[in-house]
Amino acid sequence: MAWRSLCLPRDLYRRLRKPNPFPLSSLISSPSRPPLQWRSRSDAAPPLPAPFPSQRTNAENGSGSEAKGGSGSTAFVSSLNPTEVAKFAALAETWWDFEGPFKPLHLMNPTRVSFIRSTLCRHFRRDPYSARPLEGLNIIDVGCGGGILSEPLARMGAIVTGIDAVDKNIKIARIHAEADPLTSSIQYCCMTAEELVKVNKQYDAVIALEVIEHVADPAEFCKSLAALTVPSGATVISTINRSMRAYATAIVAAEYLLNWLPKGTHEWSRFLTPEELVLILQRASVSVQEMVGFVYNPLTGEWSVSDDISVNFIAFGVKQTEAAAE
Repeated sequence: MAWRSLCLPRDLYRRLRKPNPFPLSSLISSPSRPPLQWRSRSDAAPPLPAPFPSQRTNAENGSGSEAKGGSGSTAFVSSLNPTEVAKFAALAETWWDFEGPFKPLHLMNPTRVSFIRSTLCRHFRRDPYSARPLEGLNIIDVGCGGGILSEPLARMGAIVTGIDAVDKNIKIARIHAEADPLTSSIQYCCMTAEELVKVNKQYDAVIALEVIEHVADPAEFCKSLAALTVPSGATVISTINRSMRAYATAIVAAEYLLNWLPKGTHEWSRFLTPEELVLILQRASVSVQEMVGFVYNPLTGEWSVSDDISVNFIAFGVKQTEAAAE
């Protein structure tokens, strides 16, 4: 199966054709091959934590209910990872400390916001240079943390909902947002995407930045994000590539040498390659239209958009309508 059969934009197709130690052929199901399995290749990786656990049942996750997303009833398995929730709960009070553990996110945030503004304005035919280019758009920030993305979205006129599984994060986000009339309207809730799907909520744009590498089941998580997106709506996901360069920079350098992040913040085996993310989203009826990388310049201390997707990257996708999916 070639990448062209996935109907990717030509420039994105060319970039994803670069040699990858985790070939696409190992990800595609066939009559003789079991469904997509998450595993790291021992011949290409350094000693690392255990790979992705297999998909868990609702009973194993403590939930046996079904949720309706899009058309028909679909069972959504919880993608909540209790270990990751506890990890970020311990850091909750430092969200707005610009010199604290979330300093890298604060430095990256202007670049993330710029990409989101330009892609959403292009998709929804808005003027990106207006004062409030996202006026009236219903947007949900999944895994919002302390609200560092939700707030700029609200200032651009969006009707923002922020959800997070960590109650402390939500409390911090509410307190910080209330200090500014432009952000005080943000609706923050302590819940998961799967829980929100159960009440049939949908949004013009669903955004999950630096979240998918911390969930228990990326495929189930993306299925929930797709269910929360209106037909022809936008889904935006950013994460870290499962590459050797990402291991060296995002883990060894950032956590152990530079101490930008607490040790153990990331697990290399939980990262996704761009190919994997595109395939997961396609199976969830989200077609990736654009993908770019984020690169850090140590001389200027700034992040910028790049064609290099070997470490940090962000994908913009569109939820397919039922007719298009058929």
